[in-house]
Amino acid sequence: MHKSEITQVLIRQLLEEQFPQWASLPIRPVERDGWDNLTMRLGDTMSLRFPSAEMYASQVEKEHRWLPVLRDHLPVTIPNPLGKGVPGCGFPRPWSVYEWLPGHHATVDRVSDLAELARDLSRFLTALYQIDATGGPEAGLHSFYRGASPVHWDESARTAITALADVIDAPLAMTVWRTALSSSRDGSPVWFHGDMSAGNLLVRDGKLSAVIDFGTCGVGDPACDLVIAWSFFHGESREEFRRGLALGDDTWARARGWMLWKAAITLRDAREETPDQVDNAGMQFGWRVGAIQVIEDILAEHRQYTAG
Repeated sequence: MHKSEITQVLIRQLLEEQFPQWASLPIRPVERDGWDNLTMRLGDTMSLRFPSAEMYASQVEKEHRWLPVLRDHLPVTIPNPLGKGVPGCGFPRPWSVYEWLPGHHATVDRVSDLAELARDLSRFLTALYQIDATGGPEAGLHSFYRGASPVHWDESARTAITALADVIDAPLAMTVWRTALSSSRDGSPVWFHGDMSAGNLLVRDGKLSAVIDFGTCGVGDPACDLVIAWSFFHGESREEFRRGLALGDDTWARARGWMLWKAAITLRDAREETPDQVDNAGMQFGWRVGAIQVIEDILAEHRQYTAG
């Protein structure tokens, strides 16, 4: 079932069948919908999430199993599952009812102090990485291999970098990618969020109030979470974010690889599919700047660290 087919009529039928106590509440769209799920408001205190494709369906069980375990150990609010729906009324996948979290998705204009947000987010991630990971879901297909080695995306990254050779320093980008793949991971696996972007941060009164969308979370390497250092932070805020995390240079090398891969495939696809919007490629994810600027920042940082 395509995302556009998940109508309010269908949602109402599912509620009447499975959660009749909430079936009369108003249903309305949210400010910013996700990519993996259709999200709707339910009344004033709840939200609904429907996986938009089968590949996202396993995230429902994972979030209901593990979010209650994680939330008591974190300094910032995360989603609270209230009900787990099952396939029905023609909808073929499990779905979720959550407590509604007030706030707005983070943007530069909505954040009163970007360096303070960087410090708060680094404290959140530090707390997440310290939670007992025993029995947690190991990184793999459910997390789109975030939390594992970026080597899974090797062909994807190399192909995209090669396709961009006329607009980026492709040889240097290949060096950054190879450095990411050759870096070593020390320490035990930890919990990771897996989709750390500004679109998954909520702010109230300019400050971090919640972290949402744990659909790609799991247990493994936290390097994938650091991509927000380039997609949203810059200058002082990027340095504050880095200082707040006790992670070594190899982890940051893999993080640059993760961000380079995502920015490269995003820029390549934009050039092929929406060339008139190429300058803004990636900003639909909540990035502060377009993908080409993200790539330039990563390459400049690699030059800085290798020169030093």
